[in-house]
Amino acid sequence: MSAEDVKLKLVEVEEPDENDYRLQEQVGFILRKAHQRHVSIFAAHIADLTPPQFAALAKLHDVGETSQNQLGSLIAMDAATVKGVIDRLKARGLVELSKHEVDKRRLLVSLTADGRNAVERLIPIALDITQETLAPLSAKEAAIFMKLLAKLA
Repeated sequence: MSAEDVKLKLVEVEEPDENDYRLQEQVGFILRKAHQRHVSIFAAHIADLTPPQFAALAKLHDVGETSQNQLGSLIAMDAATVKGVIDRLKARGLVELSKHEVDKRRLLVSLTADGRNAVERLIPIALDITQETLAPLSAKEAAIFMKLLAKLA
């Protein structure tokens, strides 16, 4: 066997068959692992709220009072999920609900004073969580990664 034949054989061995399925190379698997890492970092820094609860508080801080359905749309949650999140935040005194003046079926959600204080205290921590999550990447890689993820979302 010539040196060229050996080289070709090595290349053939290194290249995966296009029909091979390797779980660890699949986008869903890698995204799930990255998400698990981020949630673990989040829980280590903000133990008393879940990421969806924090997202609701942060978005209410950004937009002010809004309908429960609109809040769900803004934070990418279906109606049932956002209702559960809001119910738990309400039970903790972080948000309050009120009826819309014209459409009484429409529930409006707003931060309470305690909710506003909590989210303002947590936003700097959330920024640190993002930095820690992205820490394995260079600044340039992190910017590209965020841009690419936004294209998938």
